[in-house]
Amino acid sequence: MSTVSTVSDGVGELRRPTATVAPGERGATRIADRVVSKIAAQAARETLSDQSEDTSPPHATVVVRSHSRLPSSGGTPIAAAHVRIHIELDYPCDIGARCADVRRHVASRVGALVGMEVPEVAVHVERLHLTPAHGVAQGRTR
Repeated sequence: MSTVSTVSDGVGELRRPTATVAPGERGATRIADRVVSKIAAQAARETLSDQSEDTSPPHATVVVRSHSRLPSSGGTPIAAAHVRIHIELDYPCDIGARCADVRRHVASRVGALVGMEVPEVAVHVERLHLTPAHGVAQGRTR
């Protein structure tokens, strides 16, 4: 519903519609999956900042799904980001604790920066790197 207001500028009258549109009907913002995956990878990078230089940076894949909170009442659709992070870790370390830290931080950052629920963060450890302090074998040994 809109009304028309009349404003005089001295020369003639200008008619401007004054919109009274409910906030939920004004439009929507859609954030691409690619953007959410970059945010998730950066959050994982923040958690793993103490890694050695020969590790590859984390990368992420994200699937964003829209669902309603209250299906029976036709509630407002909420976006949920399902995140999969691929990382490399220095070894030896507590792999489970490192993955839990990554999972927690990624869910927190994506939720805060993008405003989506993050019901799932799957962490895949692709490679373990021996730290130089633990004697990396040079060449073949017998």
